[in-house]
Amino acid sequence: MTESNNEQQQKRTFAEWVTFAIASFILATLVGLVLYNWVTKKQEPPVISVTRNAPIRETQGHFYVPFTVTNTGGEAAASVQIIAELRVNGEVLESGDQQIDFLSSGETQEGAFIFSRDPSQGQLIVRSSSYKLP
Repeated sequence: MTESNNEQQQKRTFAEWVTFAIASFILATLVGLVLYNWVTKKQEPPVISVTRNAPIRETQGHFYVPFTVTNTGGEAAASVQIIAELRVNGEVLESGDQQIDFLSSGETQEGAFIFSRDPSQGQLIVRSSSYKLP
């Protein structure tokens, strides 16, 4: 190759420089986001809270108790176990459990328990009982 061919091959077109600039910007943004997430990530275990946010509804003789599960902790939780118990005069008449496969930090999921007895006639307890770290 001659020296003039080398000079022509080393010159970049405007389109190549624009493409290089865009690719560099995307790469720098991704690296910045990863570093930001690493620095600001909460180093806390999962904190699972269960709330009843809607009224109990009756349909065809069954009572539906809606609930919301939220992970306000810093890490994700797997196999989150939710338990509901209907107690009348201190005795558990009905109970149910549900499992949520995965709940990341800040995530919320909803569900419902179904009872054959009216939950307003006793004490209804809805709570989380366990989880695993993924």
